[in-house]
Order: sequence, then structure tokens, then C-alpha cells
Amino acid sequence: MSVSGRRRYLSHYLGEMRRRFSLRLAAFRVAALPAMSPGPKRLVVAPTDLHAADPFIADEIAEGRFPLAGRLLETRGYSPFSVELPSREFAARLHSFSWLRHVRAARSDDRYAAARRLTDEWIATHGRRVTGIAWDPDVVAQRIIAWLSHSTVILKNADMRFYRRVLRSLRMQIRYLELTARHAPDGETRLRIRVALAVATVSLASSGGRLRRAARHLDRELDRQILGDGGHISRNPRTGLELLFDLLPLRQTYVNLGFDPPARLMPAIDRMYPALRFFRHQGGELALFNGATTTLASELMAVLRYDETAGRPFKALPHLHYHRLAVHDTVLIVDTGMAVDAAMSRTAHAGCLSFEMSSGKHRFVINSGAPRFAGENYRQLARATAAHSTVTVNDTSSSRISKSAITGPVFAEGVTRVEVERAELDDGSEGLIARHDGYLLPFGLVHERTIQVNAQGTQIRGNDRLVQADGSDPPVNLETRAVIRFHIHPQIDIREIDEHEVRLVAPDGDGWALSTSDAEILVEDDVFFADPSGIRPSRQIELYFPHGESLEIQWILSRISTPAVA
Repeated sequence: MSVSGRRRYLSHYLGEMRRRFSLRLAAFRVAALPAMSPGPKRLVVAPTDLHAADPFIADEIAEGRFPLAGRLLETRGYSPFSVELPSREFAARLHSFSWLRHVRAARSDDRYAAARRLTDEWIATHGRRVTGIAWDPDVVAQRIIAWLSHSTVILKNADMRFYRRVLRSLRMQIRYLELTARHAPDGETRLRIRVALAVATVSLASSGGRLRRAARHLDRELDRQILGDGGHISRNPRTGLELLFDLLPLRQTYVNLGFDPPARLMPAIDRMYPALRFFRHQGGELALFNGATTTLASELMAVLRYDETAGRPFKALPHLHYHRLAVHDTVLIVDTGMAVDAAMSRTAHAGCLSFEMSSGKHRFVINSGAPRFAGENYRQLARATAAHSTVTVNDTSSSRISKSAITGPVFAEGVTRVEVERAELDDGSEGLIARHDGYLLPFGLVHERTIQVNAQGTQIRGNDRLVQADGSDPPVNLETRAVIRFHIHPQIDIREIDEHEVRLVAPDGDGWALSTSDAEILVEDDVFFADPSGIRPSRQIELYFPHGESLEIQWILSRISTPAVA
């Protein structure tokens, strides 16, 4: 690790220790000391929930079966809050109460009564013990938003004693977030906490001072986390979507009640929409970079219908460092950046210079994505360079992950510099050349990738080189084993023609041929982490660099057919 890298890592290590201590102190203060200010007296409004809901899930929950986070828990008459839960992801979903949206969709007094009973059980078993995943700051923020958004569910036909218990519990949870917000994990969690506190001030009868204070803190976090190009500092395309699910109802609640919204709220939302469209393939899916997982069409449309900035997607996001090459119905999205700091690298993927390619409504070349619901081992596997459509050297990721229990799985070393040059020619073709230094420290190599799409959008020329820092060819080293991987979407059929060409055919007949004369094309088994149904097998194409005077492979993707007309 370089000297500057060690300094950054040490700074993050010390900061993480301080943060954890502050969270424990806040938990003690909330549990041991009553809040100094009076709590909320009544609920004023229930913000809208834009997520899709399924009444069938409400029926299952009422029968004691909880289908959450890809698992099913049968409680057999016991409270779900008093039994062993099948996974951490399941526990987070259960304690967040996000499932209340399904109960609301059922429109049944019986289902509402079941939700009210479960809320009361949570207050009894976890409401006073500020510990465990139930009091993880992100889970608390989601629970506050869920309880307030679905207060008409849990409070319908409730007696005054239960009403007051809910308000007292909300008071305690809000107090906890107020004390922990500055020390919560940076990124989406910290911003969601500020959103939850703002939602609480407008949904509950709050003083003008509390309204202004919550708005001021939210403004500060929006300015810091939503960059100038509308992307989130995590560099995860899906994070913007998740945040809009919370920010849009908050904006509407301010307007409905006649309050002035936080000054930075509407500008932030307006910036986020173009960034969301930038990452959208023409089939409606979001690109799989830096922790993004599957995005259902209904999720995206629920947010995009409020888009008042509609227009053509940007060609680049200069703050997030992504590029989009789009010619006719051929789209390539290329990751040309790195994590903004150690804290933001906790969920970042080592996919520098990876790309995704779609044609028409089909994704052909993709990254493996992140699993929606899976254990930590799978999450870390999905972060490796080998799970991305780019070059891997000696089975080593371009950014290496720390194994420290204190810092968490942050990047300890790797990419520190990325250079990009973009070219748009008079004939309508688009291209770029980019290079990163992630392999310079361990192997003395720089990865340089060139991609060009012709003016018709029917041919993509690529060139991958491994060079020394000065751009010269490295000396021949028989121990260097480098490979280009192209991860292929599971819906695409791979047809092997010969050792230098394969064809990729979509279900509707749209097809592309991948060819090269510099290496043998190998088709291997693969894993697709981001499928809606869970982790599933898929296929990948590998091109191994030959040992010679240069480490370079030129490859071509050529369109061979267009979709059949029904």
C-alpha cells in the first residue's frame, strides 16, 4: 500500500472507531434518559408511499407467514419478533415495517388489525431495548417513514392507549436518530435519516423551530451527497431511485400542508432524474454498477412518472465519472471512476473501466450486479473485478478489499487515478479511451481500454492493452495471466461459431457477433447475482491475453440481425 493510501486508511480506521463509540453512547442516552423536549401530541398527515404493493403478502402476514427478503418465515402462532429470523436481510425488512404497504393495499379491517397487533408486539419487545438490528440507524429511519406513511393502517380503529404508545415510541425513535445522525454510516443511510426526521416534523405536530432545523440538516446532506450531475456519491445507479421513493412524497407533503420545503429539496430532485435516465437501458432496466441490483419496471415507472425534466440522457456524468455511448438503439455505459473516499468504498465494486451494452430492448453485455438478498460472502464476490465486464490481472481485483473488522470491507488499495478522453467524430461515431492504475502497484501495469461505436450503431470496436506507467509495452512475463471478461445476460443465447467468433442472440432474434483474431474465445459458466428471482447461473466469454511483445487484444462486436417483426 502506498504512503498516501496508508494515511487514508488510517484516517478512516480512526474515524470508524469514533463513529461506533458515538452510536453506542447515543443508544445509552436514549434508553436511560427521557427526551428533554415534549414529544408529538398528534399525527397531522400520512405521506404517500410510491412503492408497488401486493395484497397477497398482507394475506400471508395475517396467517403468520412472512415472505420477506427472499425467505419465508412461518411463525406458527408466535410473534415474529420473538423467534429466530432466517437472515440479517430478513430481520432488517421485518423491523423496518416496509411490509405495511402491502397491508394498506389489502384494504381490509382484519389485515389492519393484524398490522396493529404486530406494531404493538414490536413496541413491547424492542421498543425500550436500543440494541440489535432493530435499532440499526437505517432500519429505524425506514421504520419511522413506514409508520408515518401507513399510520392510517396501524391506527385505524385503535384505542387512545395504543395511539399514545405509538406516539411515545415514535418520540423515542426520532430522538435516537437526532442523536445518531452525524455518526451514522455515511452515504444513503445518513441521508435517509435526515429524510426520516424531515418526514417526522411535517407528519407530526412540530414546532416551527424543529421544522426549520430538520430542513436545514436535510439541505446540507442533499448538497453534499447529490452531486452536480445528479448522481449519488455512492456511484450506485439504484441509490438515486431508492432516495426518490422517499424524497418525492416528502416534497408533496410539504406542498400539501402549505409549508416551505427545504431549499435544496426540489433542485436535488430535478438533478436526480437526468442521472437516473442516464443509467437506464432502453429496455427499462438500470445498469449494474457499484452495488446496483435488479430494478423492476414497475419500480422505475413509479418514480419516472413524476419526472418533469424529460429529455435525452446526458452523454456523461462528469462528477460520478460515467460515460454513455448511444448511437441509434445501441447503448454502452462505461464506468470511468472510483470511490470518492474510503467510507463510500464500503459498498463500491472493483469494476473500473467495465461496461454494459444493450441493443434495442435487450441487454447483451452486463456486469454480474449485486444480489438483492444474499449473505455477506456473495456480496463480496459480486464486488470483485472478475464479476465485471473488464480486464482482470492474475485473478486480482483492480481495487483490493480490507478484511478489518473495524473499517469493514472498504477498499484498502487499488485504483487512484483514471484518465479519460472522449471522441465524437463528424461521421456520427462515438468513442472513448480510458486508463486506470489499479494494477500498477502489484504488477507494474496500467489497463487501457478503447471503445468506439460506428455511426450506424451496428459495430463496436474495442481494444484492451496492459502497459507500463509510461505507456510502453511491459517486458514479457510468463507469470502474468490477464483476461477480458464479457458477462452475458442470462436471456441471451451464446452460439459458438469457431475459436475466434461467437454469436449472441436475443429471444426476439436480435443478434451480435463477438470476434477477435488476437485470442481464443472461451465460453464459461458464470453467475448472475442481480436476477429478480435470486442468484442464478449464466454464461460469460473470456479472452486471455497471449504472452508476447505486447499485452493487447482487439475485439469487435458486430450486429448480425435485427428483431423479427411480429
